[in-house]
Amino acid sequence: MKNTAILLIDCPDRKGLVAAIADFLYSHNANILHADQHQDAEQGLFFMRVEWDLADFDLAIPAFRDKFAPLAARFNMRWRLELSTERPRVAIFVSKQDHCLADLLYRHHSGELACEIPLIVGNHADARRLAEFHGIPFHVIPVTAENKAEAERRQMELLQQHRVDLLVLARYMQVLSAEFVRRHPSRIINVHHSFLPAFSGARPYHRAFEKGVKLIGATSHYVTEELDEGPIIEQDVVRVSHRDQLEDLIQKGRDLEKAVLSRAVRWHIEHRILVYAKKTVIFD
Repeated sequence: MKNTAILLIDCPDRKGLVAAIADFLYSHNANILHADQHQDAEQGLFFMRVEWDLADFDLAIPAFRDKFAPLAARFNMRWRLELSTERPRVAIFVSKQDHCLADLLYRHHSGELACEIPLIVGNHADARRLAEFHGIPFHVIPVTAENKAEAERRQMELLQQHRVDLLVLARYMQVLSAEFVRRHPSRIINVHHSFLPAFSGARPYHRAFEKGVKLIGATSHYVTEELDEGPIIEQDVVRVSHRDQLEDLIQKGRDLEKAVLSRAVRWHIEHRILVYAKKTVIFD
């Protein structure tokens, strides 16, 4: 496992930012491995992600905040420091469809997703065997209109008990309450088909097939209080034709959903995302 630090910054754009950050790191013997930046000219904002090797870095991580604070204040920065050795703790919520869950668990098992998965929660028991195969505790919490508040209370208790950093909705077919979402800002990732708003509600693939669509897609985004309106992290599309039957559309859609969700989760746990103005910057 690599031993690196990752600094994420956003602030008003001005001259000298890159030089000041690089000079600070160089003064403490940092070996910069990756650096990426973006300027939003319309809003006058600067964004940066810089990662460096800690092997010869002469500034202790606990002291970094105090040493970096004057520079951050001078440029009015919002910033955070992450360590590659600290693996985020990820919980997964699922309903009956398990294609996204299976893909996440395989990628986690193969080492592609550098995180811990301490629990999986389902409002149905269908995914229990898959969770048990991977040795991850599975909790069934049924959700109805009558018990929704109590179900969410139990879910939040589990998230707190297991010190969860990120919640992934792997085709979890329930709408989270505003209170639930507010407690986890930019820490819930969802995935859905990209037929919205044209084909909302139940059976979207059936309606898209009847309409003869030529493109289908999937979107992964952070969850906000506005349903399916959160900052988009990743999207993908595939072309379909008159030769594709309904089952083909559904299969292609599932392939897109699991790939798009896994990429979004990986970018989050690798600290490659900054959220601003209802959208995201995704660093290479």
